[in-house]
Amino acid sequence: MPASPPVINEEQQRHLQQATIYRILLAVSFVHLFNDSIQALIPAMFPILKNNMLLSYAQVGWIAFALNITSSVIQPVIGYAADRKPRPILLPLGMCCTFAGVFLLAFAGNYALVIFSVMLVGFGSAAFHPEGMRVAHMAAGQRKGLSQSIFQVGGNAGQSLGPLLMKWVFIPFGQMGALGFTVIAAAGIAVQTYVARWYRKMLNEGYTFRKKSAARTIDPARSKSILTATIILVFLVFVRSWYGASIGGYYAFYLMKNYGMTIDHAQIYIFMYLAAGAVGTFFGGPLADRFGRRNLILISMVGTVPFALALPFVSQTWALVLLVISGFILLSSFSVTVIYAQMLYPGNIGTVSGLITGLAFGLGGIGSVVIGALIDRIGIGTVFVACGFLPLLGLLALLLPGDQKLEEWAAE
Repeated sequence: MPASPPVINEEQQRHLQQATIYRILLAVSFVHLFNDSIQALIPAMFPILKNNMLLSYAQVGWIAFALNITSSVIQPVIGYAADRKPRPILLPLGMCCTFAGVFLLAFAGNYALVIFSVMLVGFGSAAFHPEGMRVAHMAAGQRKGLSQSIFQVGGNAGQSLGPLLMKWVFIPFGQMGALGFTVIAAAGIAVQTYVARWYRKMLNEGYTFRKKSAARTIDPARSKSILTATIILVFLVFVRSWYGASIGGYYAFYLMKNYGMTIDHAQIYIFMYLAAGAVGTFFGGPLADRFGRRNLILISMVGTVPFALALPFVSQTWALVLLVISGFILLSSFSVTVIYAQMLYPGNIGTVSGLITGLAFGLGGIGSVVIGALIDRIGIGTVFVACGFLPLLGLLALLLPGDQKLEEWAAE
């Protein structure tokens, strides 16, 4: 018979809940970097795949759609299951799936195999994020905001590497350059095995994710307010993902067409946008502590509007400046939206993480398909002018409950 978990007293339980384990936070953040850098190689390969397979912009969009849907839509399901029965084994298994996907991608000789390969990468990411978020929450102790910044900055830093991968890997080596990322996936498997063992040990020692009492009934009016806030929050992340898809997936083509840039030069611009976003993600938590979570979500969206609207009309030098500023502002709310959602649903860490970083981001993958189809039909310049208005929908953040209201709900 398996050994029963040790019985621990209330003081030991409180210590488990409050201790901040930085080595685990850094480990899971590095794996987030590994995971998202592999995801980032796929949009980085778009110019190569488009030329090699003579794809249309719409077909390029479907590749992004396949990745985002598989990596995101099933995340709430995995998160919901993990909230009820944690599964540490999903951490290394997810990276194994990513390893298989990136290996096949290097040898994919037709469009169907490319789609299948990116779906494997997507499934690996879907398995990682909910349990990875729970590990970050578990290792955070009392420093939840800091833990989210550390965890999310790893992912955004990984995303920012995509353009550099294009410049240093895919331009010189072509599609076979993807084979080198099996090394990163293998390193991720090793780190995830270490994290999974710590995760299992904490569960065996009695760590629990606190939830509200099941016997307590929630006022119907409040339930309606929480549902409305959730819909608005998911929509805002959805819109943010659409704008991000336009920059990350297609702006390099815009630069090449309108400024005559080479592929490698254009990728530097995308890198600067994403790198500024990673910095904004890190500082978003402290800024939200100072100015309020809802206020930061509002500012990050609406504050991007003037830069997004001006972007198609400026010189290439000013385009770089505007990309850096807008990347920092827009993605400063990346971790804040997750924390805000966790305050709406305390205890359901996996489900909330899957909903916000998974489903909403995955729905943004639809944006890649729509944007690609529109570029084929009306031209890339017109599409980027239209995309500049997307962040204006951030005004809906005014309808979100303020931080004080969230804290009142949590205290009751």
